[in-house]
Amino acid sequence: MTTQPNIAAVAFLIAEPARAAMLSALLDGRARPAGELAHAASVTPQTASSHLGKLLAGGLLAVETQGRHRYYRLAGSHIALALETLASIGPTESVRRKPLTRGAQKLRFARCCYDHLAGRVGIAVTHGLLEKGFLVAAEKKRFDLTPAGTKWFDRMGVDTTAIKPTRYGLARQCLDWTERQHHLAGPLGVHLINLLFAESCIRRLPSSRAVNVTPKGWKVLKEHLGIEEWSLL
Repeated sequence: MTTQPNIAAVAFLIAEPARAAMLSALLDGRARPAGELAHAASVTPQTASSHLGKLLAGGLLAVETQGRHRYYRLAGSHIALALETLASIGPTESVRRKPLTRGAQKLRFARCCYDHLAGRVGIAVTHGLLEKGFLVAAEKKRFDLTPAGTKWFDRMGVDTTAIKPTRYGLARQCLDWTERQHHLAGPLGVHLINLLFAESCIRRLPSSRAVNVTPKGWKVLKEHLGIEEWSLL
């Protein structure tokens, strides 16, 4: 009997290109049917079913049955964190043989990192919160919320006293795999992105984890955090 974690078995599941594509398609936190995941991985439904069974057995996915349909999602935010961390591993200066596609550009600009905001916009929001003194970087990859930050979030409609911290705290630093900097994650990050969605500051794009910042969103970001669209282009 070994007490070592079975990293090799999990790595084997993620390493297969079709399974990696399916997992990446679920990084926005939404559940998707097998047909959509087969399309995302460019495999047949039969092959997708085999891959999904392995991912379920390996604890990387969860499934929900609704009528005759089955919807798959990541088994939790810890899976998303592992995938995002793996994606950030690589040369600092990557050699690009061709320009990014429009879809890739949208993902890099603003996207859902499972349950919080990532990409250039997510980094800019995090930097804005730090520069305004609403957050401060802390040990163990955490952000601490300051008294000024508590007041700001309260004015924005987020009651931070009602948020239950996880074992990682109220706010966590998540390494952004495209920008190689830390953006805001954890319960506070979840409440912030939910607020931005509820206030129509950002909108999801269909069949993608990219998000669009609305005109109202840019106005809010400029007013509260000094972020302007032109500075991120």
